[in-house]
Amino acid sequence: MAKPVYDEDLKQAVSVMRRGGIILYPTDTIWGIGCDAANSEAVRRIFELKRRSDSKAMLSLLDSDAKLGYYVPDIPDVAYDLMDLSEKPMTIIYDGVRHLAPELIAQDGSAGIRITREEFSRDLCRLLGGAVVSTSANISGSPSPRNFSEIDEAIIKGVDYVVSYRQNDHGLAKASSIIKLGSGGLVQVIRE
Repeated sequence: MAKPVYDEDLKQAVSVMRRGGIILYPTDTIWGIGCDAANSEAVRRIFELKRRSDSKAMLSLLDSDAKLGYYVPDIPDVAYDLMDLSEKPMTIIYDGVRHLAPELIAQDGSAGIRITREEFSRDLCRLLGGAVVSTSANISGSPSPRNFSEIDEAIIKGVDYVVSYRQNDHGLAKASSIIKLGSGGLVQVIRE
């Protein structure tokens, strides 16, 4: 895709999120529905669009592990090892998360965060200046779309902005692995 179109997509998506809107965008895994992860009202709109119980967690993306400390005050050393060694995208559930919308933080104070290495989602986080929600672009209970062509029309119509970048990519993406890091060095694999 031509750079001006990519840049326009970024500009429009960030503008929509700053105004409290929700977007449909490509990530380092499957297509996601996103918003500013600090905006409670936007997070609630995503739960409504997905027809999802607010007890089911949604993760957030960051563009750099250097920003992780803002959200996770006590990052276990093993987190950096896991990120460095992982060959595929990995979401880590951390304890004691702060500065995200309360709807993204479980009752035990944990939340899932992934450092994205994919260009568009990384630039999106960088330009927004913080975490971006990333939840699969499907109605709860339906299969996660592996590419843009598999996204339900209700999702496309329910967001405020649909990114054009990578819509024609028909590869079959997979969701990230999920690891929970608990107190005392506990490492639990939630999804491989």
